[in-house]
Amino acid sequence: MAGKSRGKGSGHRDLTVRVKTAKGRKLSSTLWLQRQLNDPYVLAAQRDGYRSRAVYKLVEINDKYRLLKPGMKVLDLGAAPGGWSQYAAKRVRAGQGKGQVIALDINEMDDIPNVDFLLCDFEDPSSDKMILDALNGYKADCVISDMAAPSTGHKQTDHLRIIGLCEAALYTAREILAPEGFFLAKVLQGGSERELLNDLKKDFTQVRHVKPKSSRQDSSELYVLATGFRGRDE
Repeated sequence: MAGKSRGKGSGHRDLTVRVKTAKGRKLSSTLWLQRQLNDPYVLAAQRDGYRSRAVYKLVEINDKYRLLKPGMKVLDLGAAPGGWSQYAAKRVRAGQGKGQVIALDINEMDDIPNVDFLLCDFEDPSSDKMILDALNGYKADCVISDMAAPSTGHKQTDHLRIIGLCEAALYTAREILAPEGFFLAKVLQGGSERELLNDLKKDFTQVRHVKPKSSRQDSSELYVLATGFRGRDE
């Protein structure tokens, strides 16, 4: 790493950490590492004991719309590494036995205190029963998701893949949400998210796009927030 340099004519130090390109490391990897080292949300996650910077997106959205309340039952789809589940467990007071958080992922994840983990593919038809069993027969108050498919580098392909994931998550939400529940999931801008919003309006009283400040400004990511689930006929 290069040393700190002085800002032009300011008399102050430039505290940006600059990373030299190491032998065998691609420029893109160097730029990613430099961004991580200078990202205030990465530093905040380390300070606050969260597993990823992504938690602050949920924190911002929750602070604005007051979504998570003590006693709620939460399903976190594609939960790994677990930052959203960590925060949700605190907000619903799962540690005091008031609420419940179920983290579901297709990959193994280290245990999180006061969070129930399901290792399964939520797109598998059998997963709905697993989720409801974990909820002890109750319905969830919310379904949240920060998952995204691995990037291909092709903007429209990545957009369509994450929209597909969001649609699958919505299918699960329709099956396991209690009336008045909410759905929050990540998408990427690209055109098809408008169709998704129109689909959500069939089952929720209010639907909106949200872009928290902690989303990187050069990112096309958005979140869809649908509240007031109307419920499904049994």
